[in-house]
Parts: sequence; structure tokens; C-alpha cells
Amino acid sequence: MCVTGECERLESRDIVERNTTTYATSAEQRLREALEASGQRFTEQRSAVYRHLASTDTHPTADEVFIAVRATIPDISLATVYKALETLVGCGLATKLTYGDGSARYDGRTDPHHHARCLECGAVIDVAGEVDARALAAVEPRNGFRIEGFRLEVVGRCVDCAH
Repeated sequence: MCVTGECERLESRDIVERNTTTYATSAEQRLREALEASGQRFTEQRSAVYRHLASTDTHPTADEVFIAVRATIPDISLATVYKALETLVGCGLATKLTYGDGSARYDGRTDPHHHARCLECGAVIDVAGEVDARALAAVEPRNGFRIEGFRLEVVGRCVDCAH
């Protein structure tokens, strides 16, 4: 017999657990298919790195991914995390955001979208909205450079650093 509200909470928890399991299973299936299509092996380390990227919108550095993944795989090395990230980028499951200072962040979102980067702390956030591709017509590179795409990043100071 259920106490008032208890059945609803239990049913709700079951739905959340089933949805989480379904998402994890579909994410793992996506990973397996992408790795296989690229001639790569599925490994628990790659899976852990992918799960972390897919679960965050913070655009972490390789070091940040390493720290997060070590919580579940204590003996993983930083080199393994770097290799896993590069493999995910190569398979089209992640995007590498590189900067002029040699630093890089990784994005688990691979759909077209834009970013804002904080000049103080380096945080990167997703930006809503679209850029009219016709605006590229006003950009005229020299020496016959042919534009094939673009990446928009606005820079400034995040809420925490603006104060």
C-alpha cells in the first residue's frame, strides 16, 4: 500500500532511471557505431571520456576531462584521455576548439552552434542564435582563399569575471 505521494515518487524515479539507462545505452551505441565506422576499437576509457563530454556543456580542457574521468577510472592516464579525445574528434563525436595560444577545449555538441569565450578565465559557453551565411559574402579573403565554412566565437567577460 502506498503512502500519499510515495507511489508517484517511486514511479517518477523509475521513469528517470529508465530514461537515463536508455540515454546511456543510445550514447554508447552511437559511440560504438562511430568508432567501428572509423576502424577504431571501443574501449571503456573512450566510453568514459565520451560520456563525460556528452554530459557537460562546459567545453572542458583535456586536463578537466582527465580529472572527471579519473573519478570512475582511477588508473587512466592523461595521455589516454588525449588520445580518446582526438579519436572522438576524428569520429565526429566531438569538436576541438583551438585557440591562438595553443590551448584547446572540447565540445560534445557537434551540431552547428556558436560560442562565447571569457577573456579572463577561458570559460566557453554555447551561444543561441544563427548567423546569416549571406554575411560571408561581405568577407573577401585575399590570394584566392576559398571559404568552406566558418566558426563564430564572441569574446568578452563572463558574469563571474565581469565584476
